Amino acid sequence: MQTTNNLLYYFQNNPDYLIGVVFLFGLIFGSFFNVVIYRTPLMLFKDWLKNTREFIEEIYGSLPKELEEDPKDFKSGTFNLATPNSTCPKCGHEIKWYENIPVISYLFLRGKCSNCKTGISIRYPAVELATGILSAFVTYKLGASVEMLAILVLTWSFVCLTMIDYDHHILPDQITLPLLWLGLLLNINAMFVPLESAVIGAAAGYLSLWSIYQLFKLVTGKEGMGFGDFKLLAALGAWMGWEVLPLIILLSSLVGSVIGISFILIKGRDKNIPFAFGPYLAIAGWISFFWGDAIIHYYKYQIL
Repeated sequence: MQTTNNLLYYFQNNPDYLIGVVFLFGLIFGSFFNVVIYRTPLMLFKDWLKNTREFIEEIYGSLPKELEEDPKDFKSGTFNLATPNSTCPKCGHEIKWYENIPVISYLFLRGKCSNCKTGISIRYPAVELATGILSAFVTYKLGASVEMLAILVLTWSFVCLTMIDYDHHILPDQITLPLLWLGLLLNINAMFVPLESAVIGAAAGYLSLWSIYQLFKLVTGKEGMGFGDFKLLAALGAWMGWEVLPLIILLSSLVGSVIGISFILIKGRDKNIPFAFGPYLAIAGWISFFWGDAIIHYYKYQIL
């Protein structure tokens, strides 16, 4: 306990050192998050495929030919966040530890596999660097505190959810639901907002988007968003209270419009292609935590 107190005291009196340490840990965690972002959806798909096979076999006694063989990415008998080891998707070269140092290895390898020289996506070091920078910013704003650790967890969850939803249009329950419960638990003693506000925020966050979903489906016959979006907004309400939900919805719509229009104009993306809403909720939630009060105050007293 004494050692912990001494360490906390040192960090409180040396914030620059703490920011640097957290930045380095952010890079390391960012490297792991690349694994989470890639493997979590595949683990879900593999589990869904297994359950589908079992259900069909139970009902019909046999499987259609399309379900008899696993897709390429499912070949490994054990597939989770730890197993198998990371490999080059092109040649199967097993990535060594020194080839997996955040950002540095990418630069050293010049963005190519050491074995087959196939290009490595710039997204991997970008996720690592973004995680490091965001983690350092959280530390700069909150200092050495329990609140800092909590918001680091929230920020890291946002990084994973943003990229997973961007890739696959899913927000895994394995991340959103623990995030929801953690927000409620942290606010038992009003760490960020009173517990009453957090509970109402969780319920209102879910029901608000659920209501929009049902209305859109009733009018158009189409599903406008996924249930993961409801759970993510519920989690944001649990962390920050119901009062901030209108701002999050407004900001997420604004960010989504700006990014969506940019994709259409710059990349020529088809405007009819569905887009993931989760990243915009995550961005809006993160902005609202740090600047929500300032935005609301400015709106009230400068615009109204």
